[in-house]
Amino acid sequence: MHASGTGTTDQPVAELTPGDPATASADAFRDAVARAGRPVVLRGLAASWPMAQAAAASDAAVRDYILGFDAGRRPQVMQAEARLGGGYFYKPGLDGFNFERREMPLSDAFAQMFAHAADATRPTTYLGSLVAPAYLPGLAEANRPAIVPDGVDLRLWIGNPSTVACHYDAFDNLACVIAGRRRFTLYPPDCIADMYVSPIDHTIAGQPVSLAAATAQDEDDHARRFPRFAAAAARRQVVDLAPGDALYMPKLWWHQVEALAPFNVMANYWWDGFQQGPDAPMLAMLFAMITLAERPEAERAAFRAFFDHFVFRPEGHPLAHLPEAQRGVLRNLAEGGSGQIRAMIMRALRG
Repeated sequence: MHASGTGTTDQPVAELTPGDPATASADAFRDAVARAGRPVVLRGLAASWPMAQAAAASDAAVRDYILGFDAGRRPQVMQAEARLGGGYFYKPGLDGFNFERREMPLSDAFAQMFAHAADATRPTTYLGSLVAPAYLPGLAEANRPAIVPDGVDLRLWIGNPSTVACHYDAFDNLACVIAGRRRFTLYPPDCIADMYVSPIDHTIAGQPVSLAAATAQDEDDHARRFPRFAAAAARRQVVDLAPGDALYMPKLWWHQVEALAPFNVMANYWWDGFQQGPDAPMLAMLFAMITLAERPEAERAAFRAFFDHFVFRPEGHPLAHLPEAQRGVLRNLAEGGSGQIRAMIMRALRG
């Protein structure tokens, strides 16, 4: 742990011991860990992977291992001036970004990374969310943890020292450090009002980020601009991961990711272990924004009561007073009810 600039002490992240029964299968992990909705560290989870074994030998060895699967496609990479220290973020005023995106062969991207590792005055290079089946066919099959469900893609995050701005994911995330070191700074989902969220449609890499969680150059100015952030800072959790270590983060947990070595490799998996039907929960929230967010306060409060009753269900099933057979489409959403409701929505949207 390390002390924050707000006078608070960062909290540790819970850990599973190696060999815990929860890591035996995807179903076991979902029921024992994911259902609780809390981050968990899994030390050594990826240490036996061939990719991690190559990284243990040297940076060059893991580079050569990855390039051995190269399909020859040109991924998009980020590059920034060395003076930024890998802090990929907005420009002042949020009217652009402080880095450039370029397409290049994977071998050229590695060459750029190794050039900075040898000479810190060279630009930093970062390659994020590289989908292994598309760019590196065969690599995922050789490097896979038992806790990830079948059909979930492995993605790679490779680069020089960097700070990925604090953001949330709409899916559960398993991040596995392969080479270098990563520091994760986490905030619970219900800190969102204290995070000062960036625009949702003008993003650095897909998801909105926290403007307040970015490194502060002037603490007094930071406190003036983001006075509520101190409440979030008091609840943050910090963990450092070494090669082979992994971190499970439930969906909607805020996380800043710092790559700390001259050359770093991380693998991750995104999935939704509790998905029902083809629609993501975030779509429901977006639709609610345009249908409810700017209605009168009394009307929003009325709909909040209906959402609590039918959706969030603090008192249990909304039709618990009826025999199960008489609950209609709400009898069992997983076995047909969700499809019927979805059809009702689609008919309404078509007018």
